[in-house]
Amino acid sequence: MESKQTEISSIGEFGLIDRITDGIAHVSASTRKGVGDDAAVLDYGDKDVLVTTDMLLEGVHFDLTYVPLKHLGYKAAVVNFSDIYAMNGRPRQITVSLGISRRFTVEHIEALYSGIRLACEIYGVDIVGGDTCASRQGLVISVTCLGDVQKDKAVMRSGAKPTDLICVSGDLGAAYMGLQLLEREKVASAGQKDFEPQFNGKEYLIERQLKPEARKDIVDMLEKEGIVPTSMIDVSDGLSSEIMHICKNSSTGCRIYEDRIPIDYQTAVMAEELGMNLVTAALNGGEDYELLFTVPLAMHDKVSKLTGIKEIGYITEENLGCALITRDGSELPLRAQGWNMTQAQ
Repeated sequence: MESKQTEISSIGEFGLIDRITDGIAHVSASTRKGVGDDAAVLDYGDKDVLVTTDMLLEGVHFDLTYVPLKHLGYKAAVVNFSDIYAMNGRPRQITVSLGISRRFTVEHIEALYSGIRLACEIYGVDIVGGDTCASRQGLVISVTCLGDVQKDKAVMRSGAKPTDLICVSGDLGAAYMGLQLLEREKVASAGQKDFEPQFNGKEYLIERQLKPEARKDIVDMLEKEGIVPTSMIDVSDGLSSEIMHICKNSSTGCRIYEDRIPIDYQTAVMAEELGMNLVTAALNGGEDYELLFTVPLAMHDKVSKLTGIKEIGYITEENLGCALITRDGSELPLRAQGWNMTQAQ
């Protein structure tokens, strides 16, 4: 008799990760931190080594109808750099593995690699290897990034404490709105020759989606100011999911203030144009690659003077849960997103 099978969609991405990593034991003395953070932390002498990997699948993570291959290569590299910065580290090397279907030419792959190489030049990262193989389902990109951090200076998701301030860099929701704009223009262009997409006044949203940047500048600024966050994560899956990762790993709760979430003017205009909830886009949109971090309450005066950083809430005791405080003072529970199998089909 066949044993009962569990649909992945019933537990979601984060539930699946918990299931397949539960009980993993480390046998190597050099493994300081494994699954459960933006990067693994390995002890190899004077500095700790950071390792992260990310996979992009055509039709799931990108649509080549409107994503130029050079931009795609740039983004594939940068999202891995972002994970290293989220650990308070610096990216040093990457390996790039590709699954390539027959419809791609040498010139296509050269264009993709030109974006990867540009990102590496800008961020000072070396390409040191990889792999290529045939794919039956379009383009697959897998990048592994190696970085380092000063001994015992890696910032985990697990260090937040009650009363810590919650801070975020930049603004949120723009990348998601850029995706909605690209999808809208894709639909509008169907069957039309010489179609001109309507991007005027919304260039920032397109750039945030197609050419994100890792926040090296924020990590450098924190180091210069002598600020070591108690926890940190990059905003790839959306603010709601990321703060809940921190709270879960730190055994805490949180309160996020709706009116303090940083949102760009173009994002607000686009949300109104599409009839979408602006706060929902900022909380759950993802792909902003900003840095979300916590610092002790005593650092309020110091952090409040930093350019490009916004205090958006505070950490609470675990039993208070994770909630959004709306403009009228009501509390709404935060919910984690992540992918599910219905999205991936």
